[in-house]
Amino acid sequence: MPELPVRRRGLVLVVCCVAILMVGVDVTALNVALPAMERDLGASVSGMQWAVAAYSLAMATLMLYAGSTGDRIGRKRVLVAGMVIFTAGSVLCALAPDLPALIGFRVLQGVGAAGLGPVAMAIVAQAYPDRHERLRAMGVWMGAYGLGLALGPVVGGLLVGAVGWRSVFWLNVPFGIIGALAAVRGVAESRAQRARRPDRVGQLLVITVLGPLAYAVIEAPRAGLAAPSVVAGLAVAVASCGALIVYERRCAEPLIEPVFFRDPRFCGAIAAVTVVFGSFGAFFFLAALYLQNPLRMSASQAGLWMLVPAGVLAVSSLCAAPLAHRYGARPLLVGAGLALATSASLMAYFAADSARPLLVVEYVLFGLGIGLSNPLLLTAGVSGLPADRSGLASGMLTTFGRSAFAMGVAVLGALLNTGLHGAPLTDPAAFAAAIQPAWWILTASGLAIVLLGTLITSAPTHPPAGSPPSAAAAVALKEHAQP
Repeated sequence: MPELPVRRRGLVLVVCCVAILMVGVDVTALNVALPAMERDLGASVSGMQWAVAAYSLAMATLMLYAGSTGDRIGRKRVLVAGMVIFTAGSVLCALAPDLPALIGFRVLQGVGAAGLGPVAMAIVAQAYPDRHERLRAMGVWMGAYGLGLALGPVVGGLLVGAVGWRSVFWLNVPFGIIGALAAVRGVAESRAQRARRPDRVGQLLVITVLGPLAYAVIEAPRAGLAAPSVVAGLAVAVASCGALIVYERRCAEPLIEPVFFRDPRFCGAIAAVTVVFGSFGAFFFLAALYLQNPLRMSASQAGLWMLVPAGVLAVSSLCAAPLAHRYGARPLLVGAGLALATSASLMAYFAADSARPLLVVEYVLFGLGIGLSNPLLLTAGVSGLPADRSGLASGMLTTFGRSAFAMGVAVLGALLNTGLHGAPLTDPAAFAAAIQPAWWILTASGLAIVLLGTLITSAPTHPPAGSPPSAAAAVALKEHAQP
């Protein structure tokens, strides 16, 4: 493929930034709208969990398949299709008459979003063949995602306060239309020289693991652990997990590459990324409920408060690479884990204390812990693998992370729902008592990051037999890190 002119490359980068900006905004803007959705649709805590988790689960389960599909049939085609589906899903969410319809349309949104992240990343890499230019372009692309995370609470809060929660979904529509039209005109088609064959069975098994598991976790507080539907969900998830492990080991080109799990750094990174993303999802879900229910903030006020952790997360993610180059990854990972543990322990210990200076400290520390740890863990995870497999490995890491995001909302949201014992979310004492176990779990998550980060940066690497070790570990920090 001939090198593109500078102006054309700039247009490609803008299109890909718009794609990932939409995903970032949607992650954090919706959380601010949850209490308004609860009142308007008569939703329960579990209903709000589904509104958040359905999107993340759909995106997580299809990301790897969307990436390989783009390599095979054309990345531009998948990018445009992702934008169109995401935009159509947003319109339908804005028009949803009830909660079940909203959850279904959120799944459609997630299907579209699955085609944006990995494909946009590959398109940017293709447009910038020079290594140094690619690093700068990837930095801008990641910055767009961080900007979306930071803008989401503020813009969402203002829109919910002025127009209503449906406006959060309408916000995506102009970006989606402009992005799709610009992609059609300005992005050149590209494919992988040797695309992986589709692993449809593996994809189906991933869906039947995560979907029933999320259902069982979210519905257990309402129906009970012994309810037939909950038991059936857990049974299907366990059986599908076993079948997935067996099938992927025998598949020539599996969706989830088993050979990567021979590398201790990759295994440790999978565990740590799961903890980080699970904490990320749970925190933003719980914090949005806390600010607008017990503290009785308006949506716009809550959006400004949510800007604190989102903004710190975005800035610290961009600072991770230069800081790691100067001080090393291990001290940063240890510091990130301690920041997360300190933040969560303060929230647990002072669960009933709504002092604003304390909230600022807690939210800054949380954003710092998530923002620093995520890109460093993704880099460590691919550092011992072959250079030509780093894209697939980082895709697997991100897929596990997105799945954990949804499961974090499901698990800790279920804890909150169980602890309320039927009390309203607006009862400060009941909410403080119900949410405390969730904060202690996040404290343990921070300490787990300290331990896993230390082990990952100490462990030797064992790349697959016959493959040269990756020389792209430094590049991976820029290319594959998105919270």
